[in-house]
Amino acid sequence: MKLENDPLAAFWMPFTANRAFKATPRQLVAAKDMHYTSSDGRKVLDGTAGLWAVNAGHCRAPIIEAIRKTAGELDYAPPFQLGHPLAFELASRVAALMPDSLDRIFFTNSGSESVDTALKIALAYQRARGEGTRTRLIGRERGYHGVGFGGISVGGIVNNRRQFGTLLAGVDHLPHTHDLAHNAFTKGRPGWGGHLADELERIIALHGAETIAAVIVEPMAGSTGVLVPPIGYLEKLRAICTRHGIVLIFDEVITAFGRIGGATAAGTLGVTPDIITMAKGLTNAAVPMGAVAVSRAIHDTVVEGGPDGIELFHGYTYSGHPLAAAAGIATLDLYKSEGIWDHAAALHGYWEAAVHSLRGKRHIIDIRNMGIVAAIELEAHPGGAGKRGMQLFHKCFDNGLLVRATGDIIALSPPLILEKAHIDEMIGRIAELVETID
Repeated sequence: MKLENDPLAAFWMPFTANRAFKATPRQLVAAKDMHYTSSDGRKVLDGTAGLWAVNAGHCRAPIIEAIRKTAGELDYAPPFQLGHPLAFELASRVAALMPDSLDRIFFTNSGSESVDTALKIALAYQRARGEGTRTRLIGRERGYHGVGFGGISVGGIVNNRRQFGTLLAGVDHLPHTHDLAHNAFTKGRPGWGGHLADELERIIALHGAETIAAVIVEPMAGSTGVLVPPIGYLEKLRAICTRHGIVLIFDEVITAFGRIGGATAAGTLGVTPDIITMAKGLTNAAVPMGAVAVSRAIHDTVVEGGPDGIELFHGYTYSGHPLAAAAGIATLDLYKSEGIWDHAAALHGYWEAAVHSLRGKRHIIDIRNMGIVAAIELEAHPGGAGKRGMQLFHKCFDNGLLVRATGDIIALSPPLILEKAHIDEMIGRIAELVETID
Protein backbone atom coordinates (compact mmCIF):
# COMPACT_ATOMS: atom_id res chain seq x y z
CA MET A 1 0.00 0.00 0.00
CA LYS A 2 1.30 3.43 -0.95
CA LEU A 3 2.20 5.59 2.04
CA GLU A 4 0.81 9.11 2.05
CA ASN A 5 2.46 12.15 3.51
CA ASP A 6 -0.85 13.99 3.91
CA PRO A 7 -2.15 13.38 7.47
CA LEU A 8 -5.66 14.42 6.38
CA ALA A 9 -5.99 12.00 3.47
CA ALA A 10 -7.28 8.89 5.25
CA PHE A 11 -10.34 10.42 6.94
CA TRP A 12 -13.31 10.55 4.53
CA MET A 13 -15.26 13.30 6.26
CA PRO A 14 -19.09 13.20 6.58
CA PHE A 15 -21.29 15.85 4.93
CA THR A 16 -18.14 17.74 3.94
CA ALA A 17 -16.66 19.09 0.74
CA ASN A 18 -13.57 16.96 1.33
CA ARG A 19 -11.38 18.43 -1.41
CA ALA A 20 -12.11 21.99 -0.33
CA PHE A 21 -11.64 21.27 3.37
CA LYS A 22 -8.34 19.46 2.94
CA ALA A 23 -7.02 22.28 0.78
CA THR A 24 -7.81 24.78 3.56
CA PRO A 25 -8.48 22.85 6.78
CA ARG A 26 -10.20 24.44 9.76
CA GLN A 27 -9.89 22.29 12.86
CA LEU A 28 -10.97 22.39 16.50
CA VAL A 29 -8.68 21.07 19.23
CA ALA A 30 -10.37 21.96 22.54
CA ALA A 31 -13.61 23.28 24.00
CA LYS A 32 -14.93 24.75 27.24
CA ASP A 33 -18.38 26.10 28.07
CA MET A 34 -19.36 28.47 25.20
CA HIS A 35 -16.13 28.31 23.20
CA TYR A 36 -14.02 26.08 21.02
CA THR A 37 -10.30 26.49 20.51
CA SER A 38 -9.10 26.26 16.91
CA SER A 39 -5.89 24.53 15.84
CA ASP A 40 -4.24 27.93 15.46
CA GLY A 41 -5.05 28.85 19.06
CA ARG A 42 -8.05 31.15 18.56
CA LYS A 43 -11.16 31.12 20.74
CA VAL A 44 -14.27 30.47 18.65
CA LEU A 45 -17.70 31.25 20.10
CA ASP A 46 -19.95 28.26 19.54
CA GLY A 47 -23.12 29.46 17.84
CA THR A 48 -24.34 25.96 17.01
CA ALA A 49 -23.88 23.84 20.16
CA GLY A 50 -21.57 21.72 18.03
CA LEU A 51 -24.27 20.24 15.83
CA TRP A 52 -27.41 21.25 17.79
CA ALA A 53 -26.18 18.97 20.59
CA VAL A 54 -24.05 20.51 23.34
CA ASN A 55 -26.93 22.13 25.21
CA ALA A 56 -25.19 22.35 28.60
CA GLY A 57 -21.93 23.77 27.24
CA HIS A 58 -18.65 22.06 26.51
CA CYS A 59 -16.54 19.81 28.74
CA ARG A 60 -18.75 20.06 31.81
CA ALA A 61 -17.03 18.52 34.82
CA PRO A 62 -19.97 16.44 36.18
CA ILE A 63 -20.43 14.71 32.81
CA ILE A 64 -16.70 14.10 32.38
CA GLU A 65 -16.43 12.61 35.87
CA ALA A 66 -19.46 10.34 35.36
CA ILE A 67 -17.94 8.95 32.16
CA ARG A 68 -14.52 8.51 33.78
CA LYS A 69 -15.95 6.73 36.83
CA THR A 70 -18.11 4.37 34.78
CA ALA A 71 -15.27 3.53 32.40
CA GLY A 72 -13.27 2.28 35.36
CA GLU A 73 -16.12 0.12 36.66
CA LEU A 74 -18.05 -1.22 33.67
CA ASP A 75 -16.71 -0.53 30.21
CA TYR A 76 -19.39 -2.52 28.39
CA ALA A 77 -22.33 -4.80 29.05
CA PRO A 78 -24.21 -6.66 26.29
CA PRO A 79 -27.80 -5.40 26.04
CA PHE A 80 -29.29 -8.59 24.56
CA GLN A 81 -30.89 -10.73 27.29
CA LEU A 82 -28.79 -8.89 29.92
CA GLY A 83 -28.71 -5.42 31.41
CA HIS A 84 -26.95 -3.01 33.72
CA PRO A 85 -28.45 -0.59 36.26
CA LEU A 86 -27.47 2.67 34.58
CA ALA A 87 -29.52 1.96 31.45
CA PHE A 88 -32.65 1.29 33.52
CA GLU A 89 -32.04 4.40 35.62
CA LEU A 90 -31.62 6.62 32.57
CA ALA A 91 -34.71 5.13 30.91
CA SER A 92 -36.78 5.97 33.98
CA ARG A 93 -35.36 9.49 34.08
CA VAL A 94 -36.10 10.11 30.39
CA ALA A 95 -39.58 8.60 30.69
CA ALA A 96 -40.40 11.03 33.50
CA LEU A 97 -39.66 13.95 31.17
CA MET A 98 -41.90 12.77 28.35
CA PRO A 99 -45.48 13.95 27.83
CA ASP A 100 -48.43 11.85 28.96
CA SER A 101 -47.87 8.12 28.54
CA LEU A 102 -44.74 8.06 26.37
CA ASP A 103 -42.90 6.23 29.11
CA ARG A 104 -41.27 3.27 27.38
CA ILE A 105 -37.72 4.04 26.22
CA PHE A 106 -35.66 2.21 23.59
CA PHE A 107 -31.99 3.23 23.44
CA THR A 108 -30.01 3.75 20.23
CA ASN A 109 -26.69 5.40 19.38
CA SER A 110 -27.73 8.32 17.18
CA GLY A 111 -30.64 10.26 15.80
CA SER A 112 -30.49 8.23 12.60
CA GLU A 113 -30.86 5.00 14.55
CA SER A 114 -33.65 6.52 16.63
CA VAL A 115 -35.62 7.30 13.47
CA ASP A 116 -35.19 3.86 11.95
CA THR A 117 -36.13 2.34 15.31
CA ALA A 118 -39.29 4.46 15.52
CA LEU A 119 -40.36 3.49 12.01
CA LYS A 120 -39.83 -0.20 12.75
CA ILE A 121 -41.74 0.03 16.02
CA ALA A 122 -44.65 1.67 14.19
CA LEU A 123 -44.70 -1.13 11.63
CA ALA A 124 -44.44 -3.80 14.33
CA TYR A 125 -47.28 -2.17 16.25
CA GLN A 126 -49.63 -2.10 13.28
CA ARG A 127 -48.88 -5.75 12.59
CA ALA A 128 -49.33 -6.72 16.25
CA ARG A 129 -52.76 -5.13 16.38
CA GLY A 130 -53.92 -6.98 13.30
CA GLU A 131 -53.34 -4.18 10.79
CA GLY A 132 -50.57 -5.81 8.78
CA THR A 133 -51.61 -4.02 5.59
CA ARG A 134 -50.40 -0.75 7.14
CA THR A 135 -46.87 -0.56 5.75
CA ARG A 136 -46.77 2.86 4.11
CA LEU A 137 -44.73 5.64 5.76
CA ILE A 138 -45.38 9.36 5.30
CA GLY A 139 -42.63 11.95 5.72
CA ARG A 140 -42.40 15.56 4.65
CA GLU A 141 -40.56 17.57 2.03
CA ARG A 142 -37.49 19.32 3.46
CA GLY A 143 -37.57 16.94 6.41
CA TYR A 144 -34.33 15.56 7.83
CA HIS A 145 -34.49 12.24 9.65
CA GLY A 146 -30.90 11.09 9.63
CA VAL A 147 -29.04 8.93 7.16
CA GLY A 148 -30.34 5.39 7.60
CA PHE A 149 -32.30 4.03 4.65
CA GLY A 150 -35.53 4.53 6.57
CA GLY A 151 -34.61 8.07 7.54
CA ILE A 152 -33.59 9.22 4.08
CA SER A 153 -36.67 7.53 2.58
CA VAL A 154 -39.09 9.51 4.75
CA GLY A 155 -36.77 12.53 4.65
CA GLY A 156 -37.20 15.20 2.06
CA ILE A 157 -33.74 16.53 1.21
CA VAL A 158 -32.96 15.82 -2.43
CA ASN A 159 -29.17 15.73 -2.09
CA ASN A 160 -29.43 13.19 0.73
CA ARG A 161 -31.45 10.85 -1.50
CA ARG A 162 -30.29 11.09 -5.10
CA GLN A 163 -27.13 8.94 -4.85
CA PHE A 164 -28.80 5.95 -3.24
CA GLY A 165 -31.38 4.55 -5.63
CA THR A 166 -35.07 4.00 -5.00
CA LEU A 167 -34.75 3.70 -1.18
CA LEU A 168 -37.76 2.20 0.69
CA ALA A 169 -40.90 1.50 -1.27
CA GLY A 170 -44.29 2.74 -0.13
CA VAL A 171 -43.27 6.18 1.08
CA ASP A 172 -45.05 9.47 0.43
CA HIS A 173 -44.41 13.04 1.54
CA LEU A 174 -46.38 15.96 2.88
CA PRO A 175 -45.52 19.40 1.49
CA HIS A 176 -43.18 21.51 3.57
CA THR A 177 -44.45 24.63 5.35
CA HIS A 178 -41.83 27.18 4.26
CA ASP A 179 -43.26 30.10 2.29
CA LEU A 180 -41.43 33.43 2.14
CA ALA A 181 -44.33 35.16 0.39
CA HIS A 182 -46.53 34.66 3.45
CA ASN A 183 -44.15 34.22 6.37
CA ALA A 184 -40.92 36.15 5.79
CA PHE A 185 -39.51 37.73 8.97
CA THR A 186 -42.15 36.16 11.21
CA LYS A 187 -41.22 36.26 14.87
CA GLY A 188 -41.91 32.83 16.31
CA ARG A 189 -44.64 30.64 14.83
CA PRO A 190 -46.23 31.92 11.63
CA GLY A 191 -49.96 32.37 11.37
CA TRP A 192 -50.08 31.14 7.76
CA GLY A 193 -49.65 27.49 6.87
CA GLY A 194 -51.70 25.48 9.33
CA HIS A 195 -53.93 24.38 6.47
CA LEU A 196 -51.02 22.48 4.88
CA ALA A 197 -51.61 19.69 7.39
CA ASP A 198 -54.83 18.95 5.49
CA GLU A 199 -52.65 17.54 2.71
CA LEU A 200 -52.41 14.44 4.87
CA GLU A 201 -56.11 13.81 4.22
CA ARG A 202 -55.39 13.93 0.49
CA ILE A 203 -52.58 11.39 0.83
CA ILE A 204 -54.83 9.16 2.93
CA ALA A 205 -57.56 9.36 0.30
CA LEU A 206 -55.03 8.47 -2.40
CA HIS A 207 -53.52 5.41 -0.69
CA GLY A 208 -56.20 4.37 1.81
CA ALA A 209 -55.82 4.69 5.57
CA GLU A 210 -55.58 0.91 5.83
CA THR A 211 -52.18 1.08 4.08
CA ILE A 212 -50.55 3.79 6.20
CA ALA A 213 -48.55 2.88 9.30
CA ALA A 214 -47.04 6.17 10.41
CA VAL A 215 -46.43 9.86 9.76
CA ILE A 216 -43.12 11.36 10.85
CA VAL A 217 -42.33 15.08 11.10
CA GLU A 218 -39.96 17.32 12.99
CA PRO A 219 -41.94 19.72 15.19
CA MET A 220 -39.40 22.30 14.01
CA ALA A 221 -37.33 21.28 11.01
CA GLY A 222 -33.78 22.25 11.94
CA SER A 223 -31.27 20.94 9.45
CA THR A 224 -33.15 22.28 6.42
CA GLY A 225 -33.09 25.82 7.74
CA VAL A 226 -35.25 26.20 10.87
CA LEU A 227 -38.74 25.75 9.46
CA VAL A 228 -41.02 26.79 12.30
CA PRO A 229 -44.41 25.02 12.57
CA PRO A 230 -47.37 27.23 11.66
CA ILE A 231 -49.97 27.78 14.33
CA GLY A 232 -52.43 24.87 14.33
CA TYR A 233 -50.37 22.69 11.99
CA LEU A 234 -49.18 20.04 14.44
CA GLU A 235 -52.57 19.94 16.13
CA LYS A 236 -54.21 19.12 12.79
CA LEU A 237 -51.70 16.35 12.08
CA ARG A 238 -52.45 14.86 15.49
CA ALA A 239 -56.20 14.92 14.91
CA ILE A 240 -55.95 13.38 11.44
CA CYS A 241 -53.64 10.58 12.58
CA THR A 242 -55.91 9.78 15.53
CA ARG A 243 -58.96 9.70 13.27
CA HIS A 244 -57.36 7.23 10.86
CA GLY A 245 -55.40 4.98 13.23
CA ILE A 246 -52.00 6.24 12.05
CA VAL A 247 -48.99 6.44 14.37
CA LEU A 248 -47.66 10.00 14.70
CA ILE A 249 -43.90 10.29 15.24
CA PHE A 250 -42.18 13.52 16.26
CA ASP A 251 -38.49 13.60 15.38
CA GLU A 252 -37.10 15.62 18.30
CA VAL A 253 -33.42 14.86 17.81
CA ILE A 254 -32.86 18.63 17.68
CA THR A 255 -35.80 20.04 19.65
CA ALA A 256 -35.64 17.86 22.78
CA PHE A 257 -33.80 18.79 25.99
CA GLY A 258 -34.46 22.50 26.25
CA ARG A 259 -33.81 23.74 22.73
CA ILE A 260 -37.22 25.39 22.32
CA GLY A 261 -38.40 25.32 25.91
CA GLY A 262 -38.93 22.28 28.11
CA ALA A 263 -37.85 18.67 27.77
CA THR A 264 -39.64 18.23 24.43
CA ALA A 265 -41.27 20.34 21.76
CA ALA A 266 -44.32 18.12 22.18
CA GLY A 267 -44.66 19.16 25.80
CA THR A 268 -43.88 22.80 25.09
CA LEU A 269 -46.36 23.04 22.23
CA GLY A 270 -49.03 20.86 23.83
CA VAL A 271 -49.27 18.29 21.04
CA THR A 272 -48.54 14.69 22.02
CA PRO A 273 -47.42 12.21 19.34
CA ASP A 274 -47.30 8.44 19.78
CA ILE A 275 -43.51 8.20 19.48
CA ILE A 276 -40.68 10.71 20.03
CA THR A 277 -37.14 10.28 18.72
CA MET A 278 -34.20 11.87 20.57
CA ALA A 279 -30.39 12.07 20.60
CA LYS A 280 -27.93 15.03 20.70
CA GLY A 281 -28.82 16.84 23.96
CA LEU A 282 -29.54 13.55 25.72
CA THR A 283 -25.85 13.17 26.64
CA ASN A 284 -24.74 16.70 25.75
CA ALA A 285 -22.92 14.97 22.85
CA ALA A 286 -20.24 13.69 25.25
CA VAL A 287 -20.96 10.06 24.26
CA PRO A 288 -23.07 9.08 21.24
CA MET A 289 -26.57 8.04 22.28
CA GLY A 290 -30.14 8.24 21.05
CA ALA A 291 -33.49 7.17 22.42
CA VAL A 292 -37.05 6.53 21.33
CA ALA A 293 -39.93 7.27 23.68
CA VAL A 294 -42.95 5.12 22.88
CA SER A 295 -46.49 5.29 24.22
CA ARG A 296 -47.36 2.58 26.65
CA ALA A 297 -50.25 1.51 24.41
CA ILE A 298 -47.88 0.82 21.50
CA HIS A 299 -45.31 -0.86 23.74
CA ASP A 300 -47.89 -3.10 25.38
CA THR A 301 -49.46 -4.09 22.08
CA VAL A 302 -46.08 -5.30 20.80
CA VAL A 303 -44.54 -6.63 24.02
CA GLU A 304 -47.48 -7.82 26.11
CA GLY A 305 -49.62 -9.03 23.24
CA GLY A 306 -47.04 -11.20 21.51
CA PRO A 307 -46.01 -14.83 22.05
CA ASP A 308 -43.26 -15.82 24.45
CA GLY A 309 -39.71 -14.95 23.41
CA ILE A 310 -38.27 -11.91 21.69
CA GLU A 311 -41.10 -9.49 20.92
CA LEU A 312 -39.22 -6.98 18.73
CA PHE A 313 -36.41 -8.27 16.56
CA HIS A 314 -34.41 -5.08 16.65
CA GLY A 315 -31.57 -3.52 18.60
CA TYR A 316 -27.93 -2.43 18.61
CA THR A 317 -24.73 -3.75 20.15
CA TYR A 318 -24.35 -0.46 22.01
CA SER A 319 -27.98 0.16 23.03
CA GLY A 320 -27.86 1.67 26.51
CA HIS A 321 -24.05 1.57 26.62
CA PRO A 322 -22.78 2.10 30.21
CA LEU A 323 -20.69 5.16 29.39
CA ALA A 324 -23.50 6.75 27.39
CA ALA A 325 -26.01 6.00 30.15
CA ALA A 326 -23.69 7.58 32.73
CA ALA A 327 -23.29 10.65 30.53
CA GLY A 328 -27.04 10.87 30.06
CA ILE A 329 -27.79 10.72 33.78
CA ALA A 330 -25.13 13.34 34.53
CA THR A 331 -26.47 15.55 31.75
CA LEU A 332 -30.04 15.41 33.04
CA ASP A 333 -28.74 16.17 36.53
CA LEU A 334 -26.88 19.20 35.19
CA TYR A 335 -29.90 20.51 33.31
CA LYS A 336 -31.88 20.34 36.55
CA SER A 337 -29.31 21.54 39.08
CA GLU A 338 -28.37 24.61 37.03
CA GLY A 339 -31.89 25.32 35.75
CA ILE A 340 -30.47 25.43 32.23
CA TRP A 341 -33.78 25.08 30.41
CA ASP A 342 -35.40 27.85 32.47
CA HIS A 343 -32.33 30.03 31.97
CA ALA A 344 -32.57 29.62 28.20
CA ALA A 345 -36.33 30.18 28.18
CA ALA A 346 -35.85 33.49 29.98
CA LEU A 347 -33.69 34.62 27.05
CA HIS A 348 -36.19 33.75 24.30
CA GLY A 349 -37.40 37.32 23.93
CA TYR A 350 -33.92 38.83 23.94
CA TRP A 351 -32.77 36.24 21.40
CA GLU A 352 -35.72 36.93 19.11
CA ALA A 353 -35.19 40.70 19.19
CA ALA A 354 -31.46 40.31 18.57
CA VAL A 355 -31.71 38.02 15.55
CA HIS A 356 -34.47 40.09 13.97
CA SER A 357 -32.31 43.20 14.34
CA LEU A 358 -30.45 41.82 11.31
CA ARG A 359 -33.42 42.58 9.08
CA GLY A 360 -32.38 44.99 6.35
CA LYS A 361 -28.77 43.85 6.29
CA ARG A 362 -27.25 43.07 2.92
CA HIS A 363 -28.41 39.84 1.22
CA ILE A 364 -30.80 38.82 4.06
CA ILE A 365 -34.23 37.83 2.74
CA ASP A 366 -35.70 36.14 5.84
CA ILE A 367 -35.15 35.56 9.54
CA ARG A 368 -36.89 32.82 11.52
CA ASN A 369 -36.73 31.91 15.20
CA MET A 370 -38.08 29.52 17.79
CA GLY A 371 -36.71 28.99 21.29
CA ILE A 372 -32.94 29.40 21.16
CA VAL A 373 -32.79 28.67 17.43
CA ALA A 374 -32.66 31.04 14.50
CA ALA A 375 -32.21 30.99 10.74
CA ILE A 376 -30.85 33.82 8.62
CA GLU A 377 -31.70 33.19 4.99
CA LEU A 378 -29.55 34.82 2.32
CA GLU A 379 -30.50 35.58 -1.25
CA ALA A 380 -28.78 33.08 -3.54
CA HIS A 381 -25.67 34.28 -5.33
CA PRO A 382 -25.97 34.52 -9.14
CA GLY A 383 -23.00 32.16 -9.28
CA GLY A 384 -24.87 29.35 -7.52
CA ALA A 385 -27.03 28.38 -4.57
CA GLY A 386 -25.16 27.91 -1.30
CA LYS A 387 -22.23 30.12 -2.28
CA ARG A 388 -23.15 33.00 0.03
CA GLY A 389 -23.96 30.67 2.91
CA MET A 390 -20.53 29.02 2.70
CA GLN A 391 -18.79 32.39 2.36
CA LEU A 392 -20.42 33.63 5.54
CA PHE A 393 -19.71 30.36 7.35
CA HIS A 394 -16.00 30.66 6.57
CA LYS A 395 -15.83 34.36 7.41
CA CYS A 396 -17.55 33.77 10.75
CA PHE A 397 -15.20 30.94 11.70
CA ASP A 398 -12.14 32.93 10.69
CA ASN A 399 -13.42 35.78 12.87
CA GLY A 400 -14.16 33.72 15.99
CA LEU A 401 -17.74 32.52 15.54
CA LEU A 402 -19.03 29.06 14.62
CA VAL A 403 -22.33 29.06 12.71
CA ARG A 404 -23.99 26.39 10.58
CA ALA A 405 -24.54 26.84 6.86
CA THR A 406 -27.22 24.79 5.15
CA GLY A 407 -27.32 26.05 1.61
CA ASP A 408 -27.85 29.81 1.86
CA ILE A 409 -29.32 29.58 5.34
CA ILE A 410 -27.20 30.34 8.40
CA ALA A 411 -28.56 28.45 11.40
CA LEU A 412 -27.84 29.41 15.01
CA SER A 413 -28.44 27.10 17.98
CA PRO A 414 -25.89 27.96 20.71
CA PRO A 415 -25.44 26.12 24.01
CA LEU A 416 -28.29 26.91 26.37
CA ILE A 417 -25.92 28.33 29.00
CA LEU A 418 -25.43 31.43 26.82
CA GLU A 419 -25.75 34.92 28.25
CA LYS A 420 -26.93 38.18 26.67
CA ALA A 421 -23.31 39.16 25.96
CA HIS A 422 -22.88 36.02 23.85
CA ILE A 423 -26.01 36.84 21.88
CA ASP A 424 -24.78 40.37 21.27
CA GLU A 425 -21.42 39.05 20.10
CA MET A 426 -22.94 36.52 17.70
CA ILE A 427 -25.40 38.92 16.12
CA GLY A 428 -22.89 41.75 16.00
CA ARG A 429 -20.35 39.56 14.25
CA ILE A 430 -22.89 38.39 11.66
CA ALA A 431 -24.13 41.96 11.11
CA GLU A 432 -20.59 43.04 10.33
CA LEU A 433 -19.54 40.08 8.20
CA VAL A 434 -22.69 39.69 6.08
CA GLU A 435 -21.87 43.08 4.59
CA THR A 436 -18.52 41.75 3.34
CA ILE A 437 -19.66 38.74 1.30
CA ASP A 438 -20.21 38.87 -2.46
